[in-house]
Amino acid sequence: MELMTKEFFEQPTLTLAEELLGCELIKETEAGITSGYIVETEAYIGAIDPAAHSFDYKRTKRTEIMFKEPGLAYTYVMHTHCLVNVVTGEPGEPEAILIRAIEPVQGIDLMYDRRGDKKEKDLTNGPGKLTKAMGIDKADYGHPFGESPLYIAKGFTPENISTGPRVGIENSGEARHFPWRFWVTGNKFVSR
Repeated sequence: MELMTKEFFEQPTLTLAEELLGCELIKETEAGITSGYIVETEAYIGAIDPAAHSFDYKRTKRTEIMFKEPGLAYTYVMHTHCLVNVVTGEPGEPEAILIRAIEPVQGIDLMYDRRGDKKEKDLTNGPGKLTKAMGIDKADYGHPFGESPLYIAKGFTPENISTGPRVGIENSGEARHFPWRFWVTGNKFVSR
C-alpha cells in the first residue's frame, strides 16, 4: 500500500477532486479493515461557494477543521448519515472534497454486515452509505488521512472522468449549477 503524501493533498481543490478518483480509501476498526476505490467526489470552495458549510469564511465548531491544513478528515452528520470530506486549500481557506462513492475492495463481508442485505451496487454508492459500510464516523473528525485508522492510498488511474453539478444543494442559488462533481465514467458504484 502506497499512502498519499502530504503534498498530494496540497493541490488546488478542483484538481484534487479529480485526482482522488481511483485512490483507495481505507478504514481500520476493531471489526476489521474495509477499503474501496474512490469513484465520485464533490468539491466545496468555502469562501466563494454558497453550498459550502464555510461559505464566506463562516466559522463554527463543526467547520473549524476546514480552516486547518489540507489532508485532514472533515466528518459531520447530515440528517441521519455521517459524511466524510478531505480538507483542502491553504490553512485559513476553508475548502473540502466530499467523498460521494467508493467501489468496494477489502472487507466486503463486513460492509454487508454493517449495511444489511443490499444489492452490490447499492452497498457504497452514496456518501452516507460508504461511511456506514466502512465504519467511518464523527470520531474520525480532524484525523489525518495517512495515520491509523484512516488512510488514502494509490489505487488506479481512471480511463475517463465525467463532471457535472453537485447533488442535494438545491437551495444554494447559482452554486447548484457549478460543475464541481467528478466521477469515474461508467462505474456502477457512482451515486447517480
